[in-house]
Amino acid sequence: MQQEVVLALLAKEPAHGYQLRARLRQALGPLGDAMNDGQVYVTLARLERSGQVTCERAAGDPDRPDRKVYGLTAAGHRRVADWLAEVSWPKPDLAEFHLKLLAAAAARLADPIAIVDAQRRELLRRLRDAERAAMAEPEGSEPALLFDGIVLRLQADLRWLEACERVWTRRRSGRG
Repeated sequence: MQQEVVLALLAKEPAHGYQLRARLRQALGPLGDAMNDGQVYVTLARLERSGQVTCERAAGDPDRPDRKVYGLTAAGHRRVADWLAEVSWPKPDLAEFHLKLLAAAAARLADPIAIVDAQRRELLRRLRDAERAAMAEPEGSEPALLFDGIVLRLQADLRWLEACERVWTRRRSGRG
């Protein structure tokens, strides 16, 4: 479980581990079903040890006296802000980027469309570099084949970012 995802989900409000699992499942749909529930708790324990989250016992629930509520520390908030500003692509798993958009919007930490724009600029830069490198290789060579694959992957990722922008634009205007 990516620590930044858990931190970003806590940025909106403190939560119990089971609430975080539920938010992840809701955000990922069927992909969330494959998630190991224990991963959330292991991640929370690591984040607590590193000083990025605090943990308090929940009051008022006699049936579950061991229930813990996790919240962000200042260090956790800084890490979320750094993660939201990070432009790192391509990643093999688009779910992380999807969760970044959802968490940024839910906690009002950043504009999802601005995050998409930053990613698009980086992908366009990488696409130009890959296209130049592909043209410099002899046609049919092994390096040319690799660069063709990189170009195709970047083009597909750019199309997906366009879809993300359409959805977030509709949400912003109240139509989605």
